[in-house]
Formats: sequence, structure tokens, C-alpha cells
Amino acid sequence: MNRENLGCVQVPLWKHSDVRVISRKAIRDFAKNHLDALQPLLCWADVTEKADWRNPVDVRAMFNSADFVRKLVVFDIGGNKYRLIAFVHYRRRFVYIKRILTHREYDKGAWKQ
Repeated sequence: MNRENLGCVQVPLWKHSDVRVISRKAIRDFAKNHLDALQPLLCWADVTEKADWRNPVDVRAMFNSADFVRKLVVFDIGGNKYRLIAFVHYRRRFVYIKRILTHREYDKGAWKQ
């Protein structure tokens, strides 16, 4: 017996082709101390959530300055002023924000450990 026979209706939370950004809270928290970062970060999130990324080539096509470090993707945000470090799960279609840093914090390299 399938789900429809049981009266269950599947309602997607988002379209299958969309990427889900986890979590926008990280953006809001970072922007509390860096107000000028809010708009570029939200723009990044909006563009990312409309993406159809299936591999790193797709990411690079949309964000040509994206760097790939181990299993993470580093995005330049706000005219290279900030770095958003994320894990992209292509098959499950989500992007998990691991860290958002200033350029100076990023250059120190502590985030790599």
C-alpha cells in the first residue's frame, strides 16, 4: 500500500531543484557585529537558494571566485570583505554555513582546524 492510499499527501517544503541554506541565523548573528555584511550575505543566500548545483563546476559557474578547500566551499562576500565558509551537499541539495569571517579572520587560518 502506498502513501496516497493511506490518505497522506506529500507537500514539499521547497521545490526539488532549490538548494536550502542552513542556517540564515548564522547570517543574522554575524551581521549583528558587521552591519554592512547583512545585505551581501542575504543576497548570497537568495541566489544560492535558487541555484541548481549538482557539482563544484555549477558553483563556480555562479560564483567564479568560490574556492574549494577540502570538502568546503569558500565564498567571497561583500566585495571580498568577508568570507562565508560552507559545506555543500549536492545530492541532498543543501548548503550548511560553517563560518562567516572577516577577510582578516579568514587569513589567520584558524578556521581550517
